[in-house]
This record gives sequence, C-alpha cells and structure tokens, in this order.
Amino acid sequence: MSKVQAAILDDYQNIAEPLIARRDVPDNLEIKVFHDHLTDEDALADRLRGFEVVCVMRERTPFRRGLLERLPNLRLLVTSGMRNASIDMTAAAERGVTVCGTPSVGGPTAELAWGLIIGLLRHIPREDRATREGRWQETVGGGLLGKTLGVAGLGKLGARVARVGLAFEMDVIAWSQNLTAERCREVGATRVSKEELLSRSDILTIHLVLSDRTRGLLGAAELATMKPTAVLVNTSRGPIVDEKALVEALERGTIAGAGLDVYDTEPLPLDHPLRSCGNTVVTPHLGYVEEANYGAYFDGYLAAVRGYLDGSPVNVVKG
Repeated sequence: MSKVQAAILDDYQNIAEPLIARRDVPDNLEIKVFHDHLTDEDALADRLRGFEVVCVMRERTPFRRGLLERLPNLRLLVTSGMRNASIDMTAAAERGVTVCGTPSVGGPTAELAWGLIIGLLRHIPREDRATREGRWQETVGGGLLGKTLGVAGLGKLGARVARVGLAFEMDVIAWSQNLTAERCREVGATRVSKEELLSRSDILTIHLVLSDRTRGLLGAAELATMKPTAVLVNTSRGPIVDEKALVEALERGTIAGAGLDVYDTEPLPLDHPLRSCGNTVVTPHLGYVEEANYGAYFDGYLAAVRGYLDGSPVNVVKG
C-alpha cells in the first residue's frame, strides 16, 4: 500500500523529528520535515506539489489562493492552534482541502507578556549584558505597584495577563470593541473607552485577534495620546500596531519603550530598525514556543492526520 506523503513546514528549531520520534506515527504515513522558510510562491509550489498532507506552524507560511491552486494533491492542511488568519479558507474549501487545527496550552503567551513587561521596566537584557561585560548597575528601573495596566482585549490571554497585574497590585483597565462590563467584573478589571485606555495606561498590552477591525488599530495618532513614560507590549500580531509609526514613536520618545514578540514580517529582517532601538525588548515570536505547547501541537497534528486517514476529520477549522 502506498504511503500518504506529509510535509511539516518551517521547523526553525529542528524539533519536529525528536517530537515525532516519541509519538505513534501511522504505518502508512511518510513525513518530510523542512527546516528552512520559503517566501517565494514558485519555490513553495515546487516543494509541496506532491504532498497530500501539509502541517504548518502557526502563520509562518501563508496559504493564499494562488498557492493552494498550485497544489493539486493537497487534501489536508493542519495548522497548530485552532485559528490561522494566513490560510484562505474559502479557496481551501473550493479545492476540497480540509483544514484542521490542534489543541494548545493556554498560558505561554500570557507568561511571555509578563516577561517582556518586567524585562522592559527593569532593563533586564541591558543589565544582563552589562554585568557579563564587567559593568555594574547602569539603569534605574520602574516598578509595577500602583501603576495602571491597560489590557486591549480581555479574552483568555488578556484575562490571564490582567489577573497577574492585579496580583502585583496594579490598577487594571481594559478595552476592546465588544468588551462588556460583566466580563470586566469577572476578571477584576475596569472597562474604559479606547481613548482612556491609551491615555491612562502606564503599560499597554495587546491581546486582540488580528482582523480587518484591528489591523492598524494603533497608529501615530493613537501612540501620540499615550504617556511619554508609558510602554507598549505586543504579543498578539504585529500588524495591529502600525510598525512605522511605532518606530518613530520610540525614536522620538513619544512613548518610553516597547516589548515586542510579533512583527509585520517574520522572521524580522536583519536591517529592520526595531533591531537597533535601544528602548525595546524584542523576542522572535516566542509566545507559543513552549515545550508543553509544542507537545500539544504535534499530538494534534497526528490526531488530525489519523482522522483524515480514517475518513473522520477532527478539529476541523471552519472558515
């Protein structure tokens, strides 16, 4: 019996093979792992043309209509997590491609958000570097007690971040387009307007889904209404913040700093100005990159493939 050919894309960290080796792989499945990241559609189409199954890691490689139309053998596309804005769900459905997702662990991105906040306020990356190079106490950090934490988006992740802020005895305020007072009461936050969120926050952290409504939500005008002592943290999606406007705000001191895990283009280009901004803490989209979460992803990949092979797809993502 011929084997089903499956590809796993964008394994930047060379973790796919060891994770697969610890799992029960169906005998009729042959897996090919690709460690590099291709952006050229022609190269991607050539690489993936023979595969019936493709597993993607989050939104590293988009699957737009043009690419899907060049993959005649593709029948199953599995994304880590249960949402992937970079897949054209309409085009996939038209071509008979089933899109499935995987379970994920709830906490890693919220934990990273606090790592960025504390790293930024206490200048941990800079002081770590200085200590290793023989210098001592170069900065005076900022604290959390009594400060105002602004949370844009009070879903599961935003609520986790908000509750930690309350534990630090911060004043926690929140806003999103559809946020209710009842939801704020559940979490312990105060609902405010978008304008209040921007003007009152000492730390503004973003936990919104990228959509037509949120793309470019924070531009030059919005950043200008923030306190010059405030910092912005984004672990959600880069395009929610106008990146050019953010760089200008950081360079001009319109805001005091930014902790960033997400960007318009990923991996972040080598010549990108955010790499050289001194008032930032930047990480390479690590929010979901956590041991237990990766385990859940790979269990989910195999569950989705088994369901496909059995004719009973699981965790199907609806467009």
